[in-house]
Amino acid sequence: MPGREEGVRVGIVVSKKVGKAVLRNRVRRRLREALRALLSGPEWSRTAAELLVVAKPEAAQADYQQLARDLRGALKKGKLL
Repeated sequence: MPGREEGVRVGIVVSKKVGKAVLRNRVRRRLREALRALLSGPEWSRTAAELLVVAKPEAAQADYQQLARDLRGALKKGKLL
């Protein structure tokens, strides 16, 4: 898009199927931090991309390491890592 800055824009969707608000927010915070860690390199500041992360109900039982591992796998599958 003309005039658009480079960088990665991320949207995170956690539906009510995951659980109540406290649990959804916990999953959202964990996903946000995992993405921040994965996309913190300088190469990402030159990359223009838009990502949409949709949490499945299983994410409610996953810990941070599992979520980070799954995100890394998804980014590799999409050839972004």
